Amino acid sequence: MKTIDKAYQNQIDIKKSQFICRLYPAQTEKEAKEIIKEISEQYKDATHNCSAYYVSDGEGYDDDGEPGGTAGRPMLNVLKKNELQNSAAIVTRYFGGIKLGAGGLVRAYSKSVLETLAIAEIVDMELYELFSFQFDYQHIKLVDGDLRSQKIDIIDKVYDSSVNYIIAIENKDRINNLKDKLAKEVKIEYLGKKYLKKL
Repeated sequence: MKTIDKAYQNQIDIKKSQFICRLYPAQTEKEAKEIIKEISEQYKDATHNCSAYYVSDGEGYDDDGEPGGTAGRPMLNVLKKNELQNSAAIVTRYFGGIKLGAGGLVRAYSKSVLETLAIAEIVDMELYELFSFQFDYQHIKLVDGDLRSQKIDIIDKVYDSSVNYIIAIENKDRINNLKDKLAKEVKIEYLGKKYLKKL
């Protein structure tokens, strides 16, 4: 799966209207809608804040007062055509006094997203199963050795009253033999699935 690594912004001017596109990584519909709502409120002085999102649990768009089908849908089409998942796009328009017509609006909103995509870094993401490994300091060498031998990636380490590793694997069946082997030393907890940059 392809997505963007962070937020990007780009502005184009067409017939005195400003089109400011902001692209954000977003994993869920809820997250995408929150980002869109926040930006729309922040730039409520704009003529329109049109949006589109393409995420793991859905897709959607909003023309925000532009003629139906001239803004949000073309923006979503750009995201889908470029296979850019888990992303949200908001194009803020400040009207410059010259009407663009339906075809002109479709081209303007599409171009705004396309030009922002051109400056964005596209990253490959994979869906991983995350687990927490909690254990005493005396077992660090044992756990490190077992994870290394299984070629399992540790994505976070916290050293507190005990040691806590967050590990990511593509297939949770790989954890079963570790569970058996480390059952006495390590408390293993399943944290769910998450898209991460390919490890």
